[in-house]
Amino acid sequence: MTSQTLPTYFLSHGGGPWPFMMDQVGHLYAKLDASLRDIPRQVGVTPKAVLVITSHWEGRDFMLSSSAKPPMIYDYGGFPAHTYEVQYSAPGSPELAARVKALLDAGGHPAQLDAQRGFDHGTFSAMYPVYPNADVPIVQLSLKQGLDPATHLAVGRLLAPLRDEGVLIVGSGLSYHNLRAFNAQGAAASHAFDDWLRAAMALPAAQRTAALLAWDEAPAARMAHPREEHLLPLMVVVGAAEAEAASVPYHEDAFMGSLAVTSFRFG
Repeated sequence: MTSQTLPTYFLSHGGGPWPFMMDQVGHLYAKLDASLRDIPRQVGVTPKAVLVITSHWEGRDFMLSSSAKPPMIYDYGGFPAHTYEVQYSAPGSPELAARVKALLDAGGHPAQLDAQRGFDHGTFSAMYPVYPNADVPIVQLSLKQGLDPATHLAVGRLLAPLRDEGVLIVGSGLSYHNLRAFNAQGAAASHAFDDWLRAAMALPAAQRTAALLAWDEAPAARMAHPREEHLLPLMVVVGAAEAEAASVPYHEDAFMGSLAVTSFRFG
């Protein structure tokens, strides 16, 4: 266990199983791949475990993956056959899942354990470049149905003690997620929203939180996020580091040729 307070991250995780297709798509993902591989250096220690808030899981309550050996979920379509056999064999942590449940239960946001839940691609595609040896335990935390920003910020605040317990808190989503315009059609909206988002994350803490609570009033907000599940992990990681400054470990202006996407670190 580390004695330092670990940062939190919001990672724009890219599309599908991209780290396992680098021969085909590596040129599209070189900057994202490099930014993810640099996270261990930035953190400076090996965390006891990683808590991933995944945009690919929602429950009536907050849900936690509690298996010691999580299986795989291939929640994508149309990719090469080998990507449906990928294994990312990081262990789970029933202990961390129980700890998170206790924090959320005590804070008035009940959580449930799911011992069958596997790693979805928002988790394994983001974490494979960070910890390619799959030697750091990972627990997934779902979003809560309704996708209320205030609720997810509040849950992030409840998770803050984990940062002093050797747990790296990672939100896995995308700063732009309109799959019907994931090309030049979406360029203007992605840039307008990304400009707003980076400016909002640079605000003093109270103003940053207020901006997130009203995110759907931002320029091109509903073009960038017709449904906001890929933005909500950001609320959680901000809540867990609410008083701390943001930095940008990854930004591209021409992702997939024309889109603006960004990842953030807090603390």
